Amino acid sequence: MKLNVLTEMEYTAASAGTLILNIHALRTPRQTVISEEFVIDPYIKVEELVSQQSDNRVFRFEIAENSSIKVSYKATIDNYCEVKDYTNLVEIPIAQMDSTILPYLYPSRYCQSDKLYRLANNLFGHIMNPFEKVMNLTGWINKNVQYLSGSTNAQTSAYDTVTQQQGVCRDFAHLGIALCRALTIPARYFTGYAYQLQPADFHACFEAYLGNDWVLFDATGLVPLNGLIKIASGRDAADTAIANIFGNVNFTSMLVSCELAEDGFTPFYYHPTQLRGLTYL
Repeated sequence: MKLNVLTEMEYTAASAGTLILNIHALRTPRQTVISEEFVIDPYIKVEELVSQQSDNRVFRFEIAENSSIKVSYKATIDNYCEVKDYTNLVEIPIAQMDSTILPYLYPSRYCQSDKLYRLANNLFGHIMNPFEKVMNLTGWINKNVQYLSGSTNAQTSAYDTVTQQQGVCRDFAHLGIALCRALTIPARYFTGYAYQLQPADFHACFEAYLGNDWVLFDATGLVPLNGLIKIASGRDAADTAIANIFGNVNFTSMLVSCELAEDGFTPFYYHPTQLRGLTYL
């Protein structure tokens, strides 16, 4: 499915600083960047950084003192999502997991899976099928955590979300990841553009490693799972920030959109009685 994505952001600098932006769509075997344009007005030389830990596309540039800039990124993306039947899925022993998967089992800054071990196992430990486990914990989050804009901040963790029972997409994703890891299911943060998200914004969800696939889950239920364009993945939001700002630089405005570039879109959501999961990679 082809989608058009757009980001416009504006910054002002009281002193010289550096910005590292992570807003470009990933290039993967199932996500093709057909065309894209990245513009900074007024012009600033940009450096693309190659990450040693991931495929995330990160761009770095300097901004001068007492200046204002506008950043614009627009692209047409063709993504292919595969739906698989996980009815007969069995758990992969940790001893057989590839070493690149293991970091997604460990507690991280926003996903304190060690603190949620008892909760996760009391609620979901009896479920044998790993896909069904993640389906159930995702449904539990959706039912027990209220989606409330502005209710959390950059310090809010999965443990905070359990106790406060409120949050935004980032918090839903962190809690899903933490519960998965507490159940010895590797999980990672997913940030991207989302078709039909209202109001339009960047969106966060998570992927669980099941049967050698990274399978997508979204505890908010706000968008169709096949309407996402992936920007980045990581252990949690600390690895996938849209912008890292160094210096006295202020963010002033942002516009995000994700629209269909062709007809024929059929939204896909999970059904509680069907163990069919969607993977982007």
